[in-house]
Parts: sequence; structure tokens; C-alpha cells
Amino acid sequence: MKEFRELARAAGPLMLLDGWHLLGEAATARVTVEKIAICGSPSDREQSIVDALRRSGAQVAQVSGAVLNALSPVDSPSGVVASARIPAMASASVLAPAPALVLAAAGLQDPGNAGAIIRSAAAAGATGVVLDALSADPWSWKALRASMGSAFHLPVVRSRALGSLVKEWKNAGVRIFATVPRGGTPMYGADFSGPSAVLLGGEGRGIPDELLAIADVRVSIPMRGAIESLNAAVAAAVLLYEAQRQRSG
Repeated sequence: MKEFRELARAAGPLMLLDGWHLLGEAATARVTVEKIAICGSPSDREQSIVDALRRSGAQVAQVSGAVLNALSPVDSPSGVVASARIPAMASASVLAPAPALVLAAAGLQDPGNAGAIIRSAAAAGATGVVLDALSADPWSWKALRASMGSAFHLPVVRSRALGSLVKEWKNAGVRIFATVPRGGTPMYGADFSGPSAVLLGGEGRGIPDELLAIADVRVSIPMRGAIESLNAAVAAAVLLYEAQRQRSG
């Protein structure tokens, strides 16, 4: 079980699932779960999840509370931790089905924000999420807990060359929207009805200049008073829901 502790600290081909909700979401999405450590007596529903994953090849171990506390990175574990294989996603997968609605983030360092953005993207019907190499790992345990398993239900991609990827989207007919706190086209006046990619910057620094230069439109969320900017996850949700409002109208 040493690998559970290692997964909480480092990125790799495996991710750490902490809690019954995440394990259930992984099972529903047919994520490959490799090892499961359980403390206590699962409910009937929880046992059915374990039985299904065991049939799919997962190894299951019953552990004490002390052992589970040592394996889990959270203060109050909910009875189960598991290791699972990170889904492999091609970068092109974020553009389907048409018309694409992609959320791409650069330098988003807070794993809670990364997970919340993925959750909002899934809820708003986005076709995918892309995070650059400077952003938090979307498969870290903190990001996974914040996404509540939403990362298993839409394409999530990490890119070491986000600028090149955005240029490819643009050449393929995707309109690129760069979010800026002030001075951009108000979001209600931006046309998200066609294939769209919304670029979001990291906490404090915003979108890098090289990405701003690629954008077709700079878009801003109207804000009143002295508020300088919104939380990155809140901004992503507002813009994605505006895009869906336009598409369903």
C-alpha cells in the first residue's frame, strides 16, 4: 500500500481516489481501478461498486482505521482509498461533438480551482478542458475531490504546448475567446454559438501575452463597483453557461 502515499505527492500514470463518491464515479465511467483499501463495513451500494471493480480486476484489501489514515491524504477519510489509471485522452477529443466548447487554462495553479473548473465545464456541457503544464495537475487528489468525479465524464487534457494547440484550433475554425478582467467585449455581446474556445488565465497573472495575441476576441464579464476580477472557477462557470444559453436559445 506504499504507492497510495506516493500518489498523494507526485504525478504519474496513476491517481489517488479518496472516498466512496469518487470511487463510484470512476466505476461508472469505467476508469481502470487497480487497488482498493477499505475500512469498516461498506453499505450495500458501496459493496456493489467494490464487487464490480473486483470483477474488472481491482485488488481489494480490508484495512484498519489507522492504516487508512496513513494511506489517505485527507484529515477525515470516508472509508476507502483506491489507485486508478489516469484516462488517456488525445488533444483532439476536446473538440467533439460539434460545435466545440473548450475551456483552456494557462497557469492555473490552485488544484481546487482546477477541479471546480472541470466540474463547471461538465455541468455546462463543455466538450473538454485543457490545462497547460504550469497549471495544477487535474488528476491530483485535491483537484479530483474538487471536481467531484466530473473529470471522468468529459475529456481533460494536459498540454505542454498550449499556444500551438490553440493555433491549431483557430486554423480549424474554432473562435478563440481570451478572458480579460476589463475592457473586453461584454460577454453578452460575444458570439459563442459556433465552435469556441475560452482561454482563462491563472490566479493573479492572467492570460500570457502569447495567448492573448492568438485570440480572436477579448471578452470580459461585466462587474459592478470596485471588484477587480472574479475567482477563476467562477469566471469559467459564468462564461460557459452564457455560451450554453446562446446555443440553446
